[in-house]
Amino acid sequence: MLYQVREWQRALLKPLTNAAHHVAQIASSPMNPWAYTTAGQHMYAGFELLHRLGKEYEKPAFNIKSVQVNGKETTITERKAIQKAFCNLIEFVRDVPDDVAKNSPTVMVCAPLSGHHSTLLRDTVRTLLQDHNVFITDWFDARMVPLSEGSFGLNDYILYIQDFIRQLGSKVHLLSVCQPTVPVLAAVSLMASAGEQLPLSMTMMGGPIDTRQSPTEVNDLATERPLSWFQTNVIYTVPTKYPGYMRHVYPGFLQHAGFVAMNPGRHASSHWDYYLNLLKGDDEDAEQHRQFYDEYNAVLDLPAEFYLDTIQIVFQEHALPRGTWHVNGHRVAPEDIKNTGLLTIEGELDDISGSGQTKAALDLCSGIPNTDKKHYTAIGAGHYGIFSGRRWRELVYPEVRNFIASFEEKSTKANTQTQIVEAEVVQSVKKAPAAEAKPAKVVAKTSKTAMAKTAETTTIEKMAQPASKTETTTKPAKATTSVKAASPVIADQTAVKPIKPSVSEPMPTAQINKTATIKAVKPKLESKPEIVETQNAATIETTKNETKTVETKATEVVKPTVAANEVKANTSAAQPAVKIDYAGIANI
Repeated sequence: MLYQVREWQRALLKPLTNAAHHVAQIASSPMNPWAYTTAGQHMYAGFELLHRLGKEYEKPAFNIKSVQVNGKETTITERKAIQKAFCNLIEFVRDVPDDVAKNSPTVMVCAPLSGHHSTLLRDTVRTLLQDHNVFITDWFDARMVPLSEGSFGLNDYILYIQDFIRQLGSKVHLLSVCQPTVPVLAAVSLMASAGEQLPLSMTMMGGPIDTRQSPTEVNDLATERPLSWFQTNVIYTVPTKYPGYMRHVYPGFLQHAGFVAMNPGRHASSHWDYYLNLLKGDDEDAEQHRQFYDEYNAVLDLPAEFYLDTIQIVFQEHALPRGTWHVNGHRVAPEDIKNTGLLTIEGELDDISGSGQTKAALDLCSGIPNTDKKHYTAIGAGHYGIFSGRRWRELVYPEVRNFIASFEEKSTKANTQTQIVEAEVVQSVKKAPAAEAKPAKVVAKTSKTAMAKTAETTTIEKMAQPASKTETTTKPAKATTSVKAASPVIADQTAVKPIKPSVSEPMPTAQINKTATIKAVKPKLESKPEIVETQNAATIETTKNETKTVETKATEVVKPTVAANEVKANTSAAQPAVKIDYAGIANI
């Protein structure tokens, strides 16, 4: 109901604020002679202040048109790299040569989802763009997300961050400001536990990692009341005029009222100074006031699930530092992070995240070597000073830039060493086959000789058996291809010369058809690949002696088919099994 009442109030005040704006414009117009009088100046300053106090502030643009890169003015273009239901990942594309972009570290800025838009980090992004490729999470106003998109809790925030990291690759550096330090640390911890590639470094600035350290007024507000109180008093339904109608949210105007209530005197003084600057005509200071409050007063609604999860897990249960936080059944274990750099930054005068709350991440990440962890305290800086303004640019940013550069260089050296090792492995693999190729040639040569002798013997047998075609076409083939039934003449042809039948009558010359022989024996040869083993001296001598018995006259050997088969059977039984190089034969 409160949300609807607030909308009615805005509708009633809108005509008044518009009228105040027009009166201020008329009172300050150069064409108005009263503009140069004291009364005209007071009228202008008063109505301008009234307009700014009553107007509704929309989300401002980043408005980063160009930055200095290597001393040159470089154009910047915004691009939506990844789009999701509750967030876009925005890339700021620099108009630089490809080699400059390739050699620049990539930084993903994790903006807070705590009531303000990501444009609050405009100065952070603009400064980082001088030396880095920059992406930023741009969270949507929950009242603009239709209810059909479902709910969004703290676990969903973690899943979004993990998905963005995977999309950008492992060579990314994370920079989280304030609230997202907790889910970012959880996201990287879960990825480490799962064995995934991790970012090169993490920079955490002013975040509530352990709110038990130096509690602030914000921390006390979250712990003084039970979770049920927040559910009853600060959670409301989006009115009908917005796309997120009926969605339960923590309204941005309540968050804004809480921020102002923390330092009401400071804000009142700031508005009074703005009024005086308008009277004096100090346009520069007046413009700075407008820019700051255009950003500060532009707020967004938070999904109720996300807000209540944050209150319970981060501020009331302290689940992260106590090691009791589980996401989808997996414990968040920062100690599992090992190969990622960690830089924590705190402001000396920070009244939102107290001293030591962000630094606690160094102790939680016990798996990271001390040489890869660092803490920095910005002297004289408040909560906003560590990521925006002069102290950010002059004190904090050099620390961030140097830390990121050190781990970028470390990664480059590691990649170079990996490439050298891989090249050495490739060279060793190339040399290994070359060393094994020489004996392979000997085997092939021996096999070729054996096949030649086998073919010659088979041809002689076929010529000697004209009366029995069946026997000459089947049995000799088995004798030449079967390992167990091979003739001893074939056992080692490197030591035995080709058999020349001693016949009284001229015999037709036996033509050895190597190709035909290979094709005839290949089907069986391929089924049992073995290596030819060189016979020792005793085997060779035995083979020679048995060959003399076989070398008879052609008429005596080939007349009866049975006699030829008996000779082969006897010699096969006398000789042990022979191993033939089938692979070598197939490649002749």
